[in-house]
Amino acid sequence: MDGEEWRNRIVVAITGASGATYGCEVVKALAERGKEVHLILSSRGQEILAMELGLSRTQLAKFAHRIYGNDEMTSPLSSGSYRFDSMVIVPCSMRTLASIASGSSDALISRVAEVCLKERRRLIIVPRETPLSLIHIRNMETLALSGAVILPAMPAFYPRPKTVQDMVIFVVGKILDQLGVEHDLFTRWSGASRKRGR
Repeated sequence: MDGEEWRNRIVVAITGASGATYGCEVVKALAERGKEVHLILSSRGQEILAMELGLSRTQLAKFAHRIYGNDEMTSPLSSGSYRFDSMVIVPCSMRTLASIASGSSDALISRVAEVCLKERRRLIIVPRETPLSLIHIRNMETLALSGAVILPAMPAFYPRPKTVQDMVIFVVGKILDQLGVEHDLFTRWSGASRKRGR
């Protein structure tokens, strides 16, 4: 890419936490808005895709510019000299969270996240675990202090969702907000109306 076109390039990583639908919908939403999506899919992430959604790597790959396995450490994404705008890890397993927080960079996802932190690029982590242990919380604190955005998969109910998909899309919209990507995926809060008493 020439000039500033690299700013259109976004990395999405799907790990082995429940909630693969969030990752799928983020990939689709970015692709629909003309973003160049580079998808990293862990082996456990592939298993969760098949188990929860009945999707294969090939089916999801059609929405991505390029797809990588988590063991492809020679990927261009692993170098700080390769330019991309942002990274989203959605959903993010606690194992991946711990790997990034410790700086171990033992797989492509954690290495690319490290690149984001050291190069001061946007890193958005969507953890999917409940309840949280103190270890989980401290790992999130470490990453937040390092510049990452911690965006738990917490749908709002003021838009009055009618389906599970409505709740998923709300979270996707919040992720796109953090990426600075325009969308109309949910109705934004405009204040509560009050009825006057007698």
